[in-house]
Amino acid sequence: MSETKIYHIEEIMQMLPHRYPFLLVDRLEVEIPGEKGVGIKNVTMNEEFFQGHFPGNPVMPGVLQIEAMAQTAGAIVVAGKGDFADKKRSVLFMSIDGVKFRKPVKPGDQLRMHVEKIKERRNIFVFKGQSMVDGQVVSEAEFTAMIVEFVWPVRQPERFYLLSRIMSGFFVVAAAEQDCAGGMSFAAL
Repeated sequence: MSETKIYHIEEIMQMLPHRYPFLLVDRLEVEIPGEKGVGIKNVTMNEEFFQGHFPGNPVMPGVLQIEAMAQTAGAIVVAGKGDFADKKRSVLFMSIDGVKFRKPVKPGDQLRMHVEKIKERRNIFVFKGQSMVDGQVVSEAEFTAMIVEFVWPVRQPERFYLLSRIMSGFFVVAAAEQDCAGGMSFAAL
């Protein structure tokens, strides 16, 4: 049996393109590289989603628990490849099945996302995940995702280009332009 490899936030940020407030994995414990591990999210009252979900009774949205599982899965796969400092990858949902929410997640909880790969074909992976707090399951799902490589944005004045190379060899280019109000609009090129 191999030793569990621990990745901290600096390494996770090299593995995943997500950033605050949407990076939902603070620490990663990889049990079997590319196959199985646990992501950890320390849930605090400072999370932006608690402002509206729900005032006076803060509960972490279930969809963010599933997102945290997906981020954990992506980081486990990328960590297994070992070249995350050189190649940037992202996880794109394809389907989510068997989702169950069992207990609320509150500020002060430590959410532990136990994720295991159950199937792989090229760059498409099927994972089974359970999120736990204090040893009790709070949510679970089986989900399919595609791992894609990105050349992270090349900036030109007021325009960002994102080139995505889907591992099967297709390329997708998207441009994001900042409008006068500071919003972003995206278009496939």
